[in-house]
Amino acid sequence: MEIKVECYAGYRGEETPRRIWIGNRKIEVKEIQDRWLAPTHRYFKIHGDDNAIYILRHSSESWEWDMTFYEQLKNHSDVA
Repeated sequence: MEIKVECYAGYRGEETPRRIWIGNRKIEVKEIQDRWLAPTHRYFKIHGDDNAIYILRHSSESWEWDMTFYEQLKNHSDVA
């Protein structure tokens, strides 16, 4: 799914997602739960202010963002 991601720009450029837009809906990143690297992508598992978990993928070749996973949590105790 195509999304827009606003990041904290550290020394590596677009490093850490701060908020995402899905259409006109803005979601603030409450917490980055995990991050990992693959040969051509960087992944971020985030907890949004809408009480959902997202996995975002950033291409190091095209500099595009994708959402690869979404789960709406029922309550705050569901957060891993």
